[in-house]
Amino acid sequence: MRDHSKGPQGHEDDEKPTAGPDAVGTPSPADGAGDLAVWTGRATNRIQWLLAVAGAACLALGVELAVDSAWTSGLAPLVMAVVGCVAAGLLMLYGTLAFVHVAVRVDTEALEVRCGHIGVPRTRIPLAHVVGADFAPRVTPRQWGGWGYRWRPEKGTAVVVRRGEGFVVRLGDGRSFTVTVDDAEAAVQVIRRGLRLAAGRRAAA
Repeated sequence: MRDHSKGPQGHEDDEKPTAGPDAVGTPSPADGAGDLAVWTGRATNRIQWLLAVAGAACLALGVELAVDSAWTSGLAPLVMAVVGCVAAGLLMLYGTLAFVHVAVRVDTEALEVRCGHIGVPRTRIPLAHVVGADFAPRVTPRQWGGWGYRWRPEKGTAVVVRRGEGFVVRLGDGRSFTVTVDDAEAAVQVIRRGLRLAAGRRAAA
């Protein structure tokens, strides 16, 4: 589990993304949560599958060189070529498969973000640490220096899987967390509602 820290770096994606058919925000009643909803949403960038194919090709090339190589220039160059191809292929595969889509969940306790098919990197931010949430109509990889799990000192941390809408949560320590997700305005409303309910409970106490 990753709790609001820097993560792996990605590469800039200047292609126009496409959202999957299930990339929507879905509010539902929360068990025992009064009138607060549990919100879930996701966003998908299928174009990143092209980079995954390129990574698989690099990996296959490394395996082919290791198994069936007729190089006559020596063992060291062959080992370097094999290691380079395999390493590049694995990095490309992880970087794309981990950030092909993002899943977001907001409930009475926390905001949780899971990336990729295995849910890693994963970020969980308790709402007790959040002081505000804002809708971001256009988040781009260019703003963050690439796609993936990003960190910039002047901007905070972000999970960027495609261009488009997202939201920004402001934390009590002055940092911020940005995530691209469809129907982000609904997520912002749920977060703000949770903050108001928490403030009301503190005032009543």
